[in-house]
Amino acid sequence: MKGLAAILVQQKAPLVLEEIEVPPPALGQVLVRLLASGICGSQLGEIDGVKGPDRFLPHLLGHEGTGTVLECGAGVRTVKPGDRVVLHWRKGAGLESTTPVYKSKLGDVRAGWVTTFNEVAIVSENRLTAIPQTFDPEAAALLGCAVTTGFGVVNNDARLKIGQSIAVFGAGGIGLSIVQAAAMVSAHPIIALDLYDNRLELARRLGATHLINSAQADAESAVRKIAGPAGVDVAVDNTGNVKVIEMAYRLTGAAGRTVLVGVPPKESRVAIYTLPLHFEKTLTGSHGGQCRPEVDIPNYVRLCQVGKLDLAPCLGKRYGLAQINQAIQDLRSGALAGRAVLRIAQDG
Repeated sequence: MKGLAAILVQQKAPLVLEEIEVPPPALGQVLVRLLASGICGSQLGEIDGVKGPDRFLPHLLGHEGTGTVLECGAGVRTVKPGDRVVLHWRKGAGLESTTPVYKSKLGDVRAGWVTTFNEVAIVSENRLTAIPQTFDPEAAALLGCAVTTGFGVVNNDARLKIGQSIAVFGAGGIGLSIVQAAAMVSAHPIIALDLYDNRLELARRLGATHLINSAQADAESAVRKIAGPAGVDVAVDNTGNVKVIEMAYRLTGAAGRTVLVGVPPKESRVAIYTLPLHFEKTLTGSHGGQCRPEVDIPNYVRLCQVGKLDLAPCLGKRYGLAQINQAIQDLRSGALAGRAVLRIAQDG
């Protein structure tokens, strides 16, 4: 089987669209036809090389999507051909397979346990969770990372309680989900900070009580004016910007929690005053919000089905796979509010 894929051939360069030859699924592997994919800031980090030189080029990208199972390899028990599935990067139920290698005109193209910037993918069983056939595939794609990470940050990393305050630095896909989850647990105030008004207005729709454009105001003073001189109970950084991380930590109260979602470039260093960490203040990095996909994704699907969770506002502009470099450019520029969504195939 063959299909089109967006391939990272060189760091800090546009993705290359090329046809790949897809091998049959081996032990623990599942052949999936992609319907939709989100584009996460993590992929921008991979393209930019924020973690250093990439030893695996050329390779495929993408870690949140929706698809249809075409074929299962030996040992697969949690999904079957015809299932609608969410593709996610956090480990879920089932086997963890070896990673696939695709053939192309570029030579061998490597991939991880899940990729979503391709029409057809070999995916490890434990990166797939079945969902109802009737669930909107574009909204379902967000369950692969943006929603599960954002809600997991609130529930598991920050342990945000009713009436506690939160400042969310960065109102991209994950930041918007954090705002939405904070509203669902009745936090107050919910302060969203970003450089772009269109993103902040979307954050307001999803439950932010206060908005701060950091390009136009002194963000630290503005947060203290809203939350009080003691700071907030929870501060979450989604930017990976060292100066923002330091500010988020300073704005966290003496018994509060600072959670880092964004990842700074490898050579960056953060300077903080550590004494409060010896008492009740905490600083932690989030790994996908400690999501358990096989548990959390069905829970969020049920919330959507009964009208308690609406993912539609989080869906930004739609693009075809051939437009992926334009989508990435729009994401970088701030022109896009909500998640950039790739429409890869129709239902069927």
